[in-house]
Amino acid sequence: MAKGKTSAAMSTVERRAVELDTIASVLPIERRDELAELLTDQDVETLKHLVNQGMGDNTLRALTSDLAYLEAWGLAATGQSLPWPAPEALLLKFVAHHLWDPERRASDPNHGMPAEVDENLRGQGFLKSIGPHAPDTVRRRLASWSTVTKWRGLSGAFSSPALKQAIRLAVRAVPRKRRRKSAKAVTGDILQMLLATCASDSLRDIRDRAILMVAFASGGRRRSEIAGLRLEQLTEETPIELPDSPPLPSLAIHLGRTKTTTGEDDDVVYLTGRPVEALNAWLTAARIDKGSVFRGIGRWGSVSRRALDPQSINAILKQRAEMAGLDSGEFSAHGLRSGYLTEAANRGIPLPEAMEQSRHKSVQQASSYYNSATRRSGRAARLL
Repeated sequence: MAKGKTSAAMSTVERRAVELDTIASVLPIERRDELAELLTDQDVETLKHLVNQGMGDNTLRALTSDLAYLEAWGLAATGQSLPWPAPEALLLKFVAHHLWDPERRASDPNHGMPAEVDENLRGQGFLKSIGPHAPDTVRRRLASWSTVTKWRGLSGAFSSPALKQAIRLAVRAVPRKRRRKSAKAVTGDILQMLLATCASDSLRDIRDRAILMVAFASGGRRRSEIAGLRLEQLTEETPIELPDSPPLPSLAIHLGRTKTTTGEDDDVVYLTGRPVEALNAWLTAARIDKGSVFRGIGRWGSVSRRALDPQSINAILKQRAEMAGLDSGEFSAHGLRSGYLTEAANRGIPLPEAMEQSRHKSVQQASSYYNSATRRSGRAARLL
């Protein structure tokens, strides 16, 4: 009898793995077999539904990762799969397990995540760092939990005063210094150092030069936007006429769906001059006349038909930073985004004009880069 149950369970897991394969082209999954064991049939159906609804690839990838973690935590903490909808008590338990005070934990072993839950999640590779989670990570996972709940036609206690109060008190009890996604911004001087490592006529250098220049000059585009860029999004514009110089080539990039847009509006940014020349050089060298713009390059110089993964954009920037003699650990692809706004501030470009290119929706977020760039040289710092 036990053997029959085991076989039935195995067939269920195998069936889920096959169903996950049907969305792998939209949602790349490296831990498919593990996910097939963790996620329930309803979880898989929800993910397939979200794919059909046109949810962005990166959002789906993050949602799947969070859902897998939540299911793993639920099993470790309660011995059962997550209930839908989750009761308020379970949400509060999740906060208590992830936002805790290390000093209090030293004197009270029962404070925070229980040791057996920690060991379980760590053994599965879900926990790597030591200590409590970052508040933003907890909020994001709760938001993912809420999203999946809503897509199942249910309502949860995610907006309850008790939950909000628990998070607020936990964050206040253990203040954390906010860290930028990239420790250092890739400003104009840093960009020139990176581009200097792309000086040869090799396909890889031509491609990486185009990636760096396009990502920066187009307003500091996100790595997902650069990796997913397609030729159909590019429109050649009338060259820009300037006094005492040859006409500069101009190109429009139609962004479509991004992290902060639905794709219904035609969000456009423009490239002018050298970035356009670098991009055209890559398209010509790689013989790309349709489909993905930035692609992988094989060991023998063959250009793949598939687009680069967003993580590859990050890896390329770090590799170029190391080649330039910089500490690669201090840079990431997001440094191109913060670097664009920082450089714009350094050159005295008005914030609204820079935001037209970066497409930041939040003035507060965009202005933070300006504040960092101008405070050192501002009058307030020169009173003596």
